[in-house]
Amino acid sequence: MTETESNPFKKISGIRVIYPVIIGLGVVFYFFFKEFNYQAFSIVTFSNRMVLFLFIAILFMVMRDLGYIIRIRVLSHNELTWRQSLRVIMLWEFSSAVMPSAVGGTTIAMIYINKEGINLGRSTAVVMATSFLDEVYFILMFPLLLLTIKVQKLFTVGMGVSGFDVISITNEFLWFAVIGYTLKLIFTIVLSYGLFVNPRGLKWLLMIVFKLPFLRKFRYSAHITGTDIITSSNELKMQNIWFWLKAFGATFFSWTSRYLVVNALLLAFFAVSDHFLLFARQLVMSNMMLVSPTPGGSGFSEYIFTRYLGDFIPVDAAIAGGIGIVLALLWRIISYYPYLVIGAIMLPNWIKKKIANAS
Repeated sequence: MTETESNPFKKISGIRVIYPVIIGLGVVFYFFFKEFNYQAFSIVTFSNRMVLFLFIAILFMVMRDLGYIIRIRVLSHNELTWRQSLRVIMLWEFSSAVMPSAVGGTTIAMIYINKEGINLGRSTAVVMATSFLDEVYFILMFPLLLLTIKVQKLFTVGMGVSGFDVISITNEFLWFAVIGYTLKLIFTIVLSYGLFVNPRGLKWLLMIVFKLPFLRKFRYSAHITGTDIITSSNELKMQNIWFWLKAFGATFFSWTSRYLVVNALLLAFFAVSDHFLLFARQLVMSNMMLVSPTPGGSGFSEYIFTRYLGDFIPVDAAIAGGIGIVLALLWRIISYYPYLVIGAIMLPNWIKKKIANAS
């Protein structure tokens, strides 16, 4: 066992907080200077409308976190207080923000929950259940969106939001979304099988797969994951349908609130012609973000936002890029950077109280 495996907080060093900021701002400044146009910034003016909808955008982020807090209370059978739930969610979001999108903060989330007084078995079950519910939201919503919105509208950019061009098989956004969705679907099927059908069989399969030479160094982590799935299965199989409906309702509330942030952000400056399409593209963006190797999707997020949502900026094409960069930065300031600040303040004190003093 390596030092990092025995102490997962080694993964969250001070430099990991700096990385996503540097990467994200670096991409923003690159596009800023590339797309700089004085006329673009003259359009972004201070007004009561801007203040109102920026406040609403922030409110949607608060609602998103409230949904997470409610969900973790439900999953812990209210053993976590409201204050403890808030603390866990903030630390969890911080961990997610400083790790690659494909990894997220779940690797140490169960420690946060366990150290708040929940036994290890239930802590593991809570983390597994949150991952399962998040993926179910995407797995259900993505095909529903495809049934109600033409594929051309979702993936073809640079033609406004009318979307009547034929979609190309080489479309980068289509491939990002398909790969992301496929990974989520496979993960959800495997996790569902492990949690609700055959947890020991899944652990056995993981150990076989991680005997492969290029995966062998992750075999210990696979062993821990398999054990966590067995523990979680015993806990989650006992829950009734009302438990899952409440948990999924909180999940739906949380993710839907998150996607409405950009709707409010754009309304601060422009009229939005198709709110539902804007919402749908944000959900597709989440699938794309899964392929990002950077901490919290930094850099990749700003790029995707500027390119993929640029059709909703009703200005001349010559200045749309400059405005898109400003909006992408505002979006990340509202939805991402606060967790870095809050987590960086909370985590050292939390470690001191919950881990250092307990040892």
